[in-house]
Amino acid sequence: MPDSLTADPPVHSPAAEPAIWSRNFRRYFVARSAGLLSWAMLPVAVSAGLLAGGHGLDTAGYAMAFLVAPFAGLVLFGGVLADRYTARRMMIVADLANLTAHVLLALLFLHGIDHLWQLYALLVVAGTANALFQPGASSTVPLVARDVQGANGVLRTSEAITGLGGPALAGVLVGFGSTGWVMALSALAYGTSATCLCALRLGAVPAPPPGRGLWHNLAVGWQEFRSRSWLWAVILIWMVFAVLSWGPQLSVAAGVVVPAHGPAAFGLINCALGAGTVVGGLLAIRWKPRRPLAAGAAALLGYPLYPLAIVLDSPVWLLAAAQILVGTGIGVWGVMWATSVQTQVPGEVLNRVHAYEVAGSVGLYPLGSALAGPAAHAFGTTQVLLTGVAVGLLTPAALLLTRPVRTLRRTSDRT
Repeated sequence: MPDSLTADPPVHSPAAEPAIWSRNFRRYFVARSAGLLSWAMLPVAVSAGLLAGGHGLDTAGYAMAFLVAPFAGLVLFGGVLADRYTARRMMIVADLANLTAHVLLALLFLHGIDHLWQLYALLVVAGTANALFQPGASSTVPLVARDVQGANGVLRTSEAITGLGGPALAGVLVGFGSTGWVMALSALAYGTSATCLCALRLGAVPAPPPGRGLWHNLAVGWQEFRSRSWLWAVILIWMVFAVLSWGPQLSVAAGVVVPAHGPAAFGLINCALGAGTVVGGLLAIRWKPRRPLAAGAAALLGYPLYPLAIVLDSPVWLLAAAQILVGTGIGVWGVMWATSVQTQVPGEVLNRVHAYEVAGSVGLYPLGSALAGPAAHAFGTTQVLLTGVAVGLLTPAALLLTRPVRTLRRTSDRT
């Protein structure tokens, strides 16, 4: 299926372009980084803006639910639509929807929120737009870079940097000005992303046969997902990890670290996690093991160090050092996993398979987060953290013991 909004210029030989930093990848990198920065700023800006405006914590919580729920519920349909209409078109539509929503959010916060339903409706639009964008964000990478793993390493590094800088930038802007100006900056970022995506020249892209209905394509995506044992095995393991370790960790750790060391120390410790993720992404640009998922699983063996350090009442510097090691492992695993999905799954079904993967891997995180408080009250924070340590050790062990995951071999990048 040709994917061009205007007639494409003559395409040069792919071999003449750099393996990573081709013209298309540079444009995609700017687009993706701009969108990630805006997405990272949004929760902090909205929460801080509501609290500064005299609204309560319950209102801020409802706002986040209206933002996240559409993403979790609609990402599967985003994968189907990306396969039907091409990923680039859907990402441009998503960026334009986000641009519109953030302009209206800017006006809403600058004018003052008279009716909360207006805020909630705009956050639903933003969450829906990100559900439409996400499937194509993965499937586009093999189309813009010959070195798929290297490109994923660069993008993972950008994601970590924007994840660190976005909330901090939003907090500073809200403190010195208004949430409305944060939304205006986000709108500009989404406009930049849409412009860069329009400038991509991808030629023909894989697509499903025409004339198939929405539900049929969704069913085909499920069949393709289910047919790959390494894929669904990882998601099943990750779902358990999300509920029992990953999901509860942030809030339980905050409940222990903040009273003991203060909020500034807790912020520093989480910055260390982001720094470690940057290191992992940079490492994964060059390191290309023959069995990427096995290597990524081995990198995750450091994950239990942080909750264990909290249980042992370690000093702040040791907690930060543990987070650097945790972030490095997460960065390596993320690149190995994304590259495996993008290179092992055929392009004509990749968007739908990626949507199932995102829904499965992220979908149970909110459940684990919601259960953290009740579990801590029932069993104590130490027991919850020790459970996280045990599950954190069992997760990479289960990945390495699962033969289809352990033996999956690296597929050569495009030439």
